[in-house]
Amino acid sequence: MNALHQHMIDAYRAARHGEAPPPPPGRDDVAALRAAREHLRASRTGGGSTACGQGGSRA
Repeated sequence: MNALHQHMIDAYRAARHGEAPPPPPGRDDVAALRAAREHLRASRTGGGSTACGQGGSRA
């Protein structure tokens, strides 16, 4: 079963229970990729500290 099949089943169940359908698969993929790209860009230019403890002010 792929993501589209699961979405169809979830949408059917939501309709049967009178609930809102789930978001379609892949709807937020572009936003997630954009956020990851901006995070990498900021960490490369010294825009903040990184998870490994580097960055910030240098003496």
